[in-house]
Amino acid sequence: MPTAIAVTSPDLVLPPHDRQTPPAVVQPLDTLENSLTGMHALIEQHGYVISLYPSSVEGAVTQRLHTVRSVLESDRIALLGIDLPPLGIALLAQQLRQLSVCDFSPGVLASAARLLAHYIYAGALLGSVAKLDRVPVSLKSHAKSWVPGAQFAVLANPRPELIRVGQDELPGPEFGTRLLWAAGQPPSDWVTETLAPAWRVQGVATVPLPEESARWWGTSRLVEFAAGLYDVSVLYQLVSSVRREECHWCGLELIGDRCGFCAAPLPPPSAPELPATVVRAASPVRALPRGAT
Repeated sequence: MPTAIAVTSPDLVLPPHDRQTPPAVVQPLDTLENSLTGMHALIEQHGYVISLYPSSVEGAVTQRLHTVRSVLESDRIALLGIDLPPLGIALLAQQLRQLSVCDFSPGVLASAARLLAHYIYAGALLGSVAKLDRVPVSLKSHAKSWVPGAQFAVLANPRPELIRVGQDELPGPEFGTRLLWAAGQPPSDWVTETLAPAWRVQGVATVPLPEESARWWGTSRLVEFAAGLYDVSVLYQLVSSVRREECHWCGLELIGDRCGFCAAPLPPPSAPELPATVVRAASPVRALPRGAT
């Protein structure tokens, strides 16, 4: 069985692209007993579990996840707090689900999450930025948000950007992507009629708005969007092109500078050993006092 990709909410599960893409698993977080039972069953069935959760969620959620891993005393659970808006996390989970059927080891798959997140363009169309605190907003933009009818396009990832709709363009990806969008209140056609053509996306799909989105963006008057790679062959090529290392702590494979399962950083490369003659020549020599033998 492929490595299980788990999320903390059902609205973070996107429909699969094809029949080969495994479904995401929603972790039960209602009671500790259910959380333990559910995670134990996943480990027994899949061997390894990669659990994604928004880094913005309440502390009780992260505490429950870490408690489950601690009680089970399992090194086969990767807990990855992702600093992406909710729809971006749903897209990342979908990409990992696609790659889970490939020949990547669990360690490579878990550490690939940070790599793939860099290529996700996640943002939203907002009717107000007055309560937006996760993306830098100038005082001028705050003031303009009180103007009736004002709309702002905000990019949270891969780099923060904020524009006034109708005055500037939101910078987009320079590679082929598929665009997902989820409408809150009020609905808008700006994403499909303006953003999608400007970004030259290769497909557009509508999905339900995650429950966490309104809190993340600071308003319910939003249309959230996320664009990312969708072809599994391109995703595979991206991940497989990165050099693989072995985690010095848990022994799993990894890419990048940190293990996805034990979170141990990759140690810095050791300095090459110098020949003994060079070491002796470079050693400081203390002068002997005059007359000493």
